[in-house]
Amino acid sequence: MGFIMYDSTSQLHIEDRALAHLKVVIATKLRRNESFTVSWTHAEGDAYGRSTIWLHPSIPLRFTFEGRQQPALNPRWIEELMQSANSTGGITLVDEVVQDSSIEGHDKSPTSG
Repeated sequence: MGFIMYDSTSQLHIEDRALAHLKVVIATKLRRNESFTVSWTHAEGDAYGRSTIWLHPSIPLRFTFEGRQQPALNPRWIEELMQSANSTGGITLVDEVVQDSSIEGHDKSPTSG
């Protein structure tokens, strides 16, 4: 379970595989100097509800992964997240879009551990 450190104070805990995909989308948007939101429902055991943060290229952001290995990336999942990022609602963390049987074991919720 990794996390995104946002504004040097806030942390969003997220499973490493989902975080790797989210990092690609966030880095792409910020590299284009685009601001957007990221929304998620709180994980079991956290306060009930949902949260949204505003991401802007000037806000410090750090991605920390628990594992040392970069997971194989699923282009279809990245595309789904990018479409979400380009919408008026911003990125909403969604379950992985399984594209073939070799990835079926990785269809966990983005915030599950």
